[in-house]
Amino acid sequence: MGTLGGMELRAASTYVHELRPRLGADVFTPARSRLLWVPFHLAMITLAMVAVARGWIPWPLVPLVSLVIGVGFAGLTFVAHEALHGGIVRNKRLAHVAGWIGFAPFLHSPKLWKVWHNREHHGHTSHPVRDPDTYPTLSMYKDSRAVRTVTDSFSLGGRRWTGALSLILGFSVQSANILFDARKRGWMNAQQHRAAFAESGMMIAMWLVIGWLVGPLAFLALVVAPVIIANVMVMTYILTNHGLSPLTEINDPLINSLSVTVPRAYAWVTLGFGHHVEHHLFPAMSTRHAPAVRAVVLELWPERFQEMPLSQALLSLHRTARVYRDSTTLIDPRTGAMFPALLPRPVA
Repeated sequence: MGTLGGMELRAASTYVHELRPRLGADVFTPARSRLLWVPFHLAMITLAMVAVARGWIPWPLVPLVSLVIGVGFAGLTFVAHEALHGGIVRNKRLAHVAGWIGFAPFLHSPKLWKVWHNREHHGHTSHPVRDPDTYPTLSMYKDSRAVRTVTDSFSLGGRRWTGALSLILGFSVQSANILFDARKRGWMNAQQHRAAFAESGMMIAMWLVIGWLVGPLAFLALVVAPVIIANVMVMTYILTNHGLSPLTEINDPLINSLSVTVPRAYAWVTLGFGHHVEHHLFPAMSTRHAPAVRAVVLELWPERFQEMPLSQALLSLHRTARVYRDSTTLIDPRTGAMFPALLPRPVA
């Protein structure tokens, strides 16, 4: 299998083989009731937009409305993620509709998401070349001026406060970049790529109509600011899920993934997305059942399971580097400072 930092690497399938018999059949059923989040969030977003557009809310309170809409946008995104994995409904058409609604604030095609996230990221998690979500290696950094610019200016790390840009704009920017590059990467043929562009184009058209109806100032408060809020909510999870972990040639979720803990109310709104190790073990399972998976993992491999508070993970990202000198070492090429990647520690 191979080793990394003294730990044996195991393919995800080997864990699944041992876990599945210990889990009840009910944990593999879709969490259909989670689909109710869609009308709930849409109702809250619509009501908030109408209230501001019609002047029912004084302008000093509009930032609070922006926050409510932003939380709604993020909530819909987490529903879209789980639905497109099959964790909420098995009907692919219904899951696709939920995905379109959920990713509309980010102008992100659900067709593209299933290729980018479900196939490439989950299939090759933390692979130094094949995972589209991993940070660059030192050779990539040296070979590409664009990689150097993005890493040195916008990545969350190296104690750079400009790294906050990766939180407030990260998902929107990466979605656009992946959309334009999908065919060049060999992920989609011409027809599939056109379909992905068409889905994003429909989203753009919808927001342009809303902007025309509410006016430019209200559009900033009702769409632009909420999208920034939603970016932050989504990216705090995305960046911490794997950004501190080592690169792995073998997809070992207990080595290359990190679960994060958050307050219960926040976990409820974000559908337990912090259970990320568990999610990578069973991507098609609703995270509603992740605590059951976590309990068995802790019984079988307590020394391998990695988890920390979200705030601690974000602080660690800020203080460390975002370039891989090797699979288990992060380096800041500007200063030469090196940091160990996050690896499991033996249980005392």
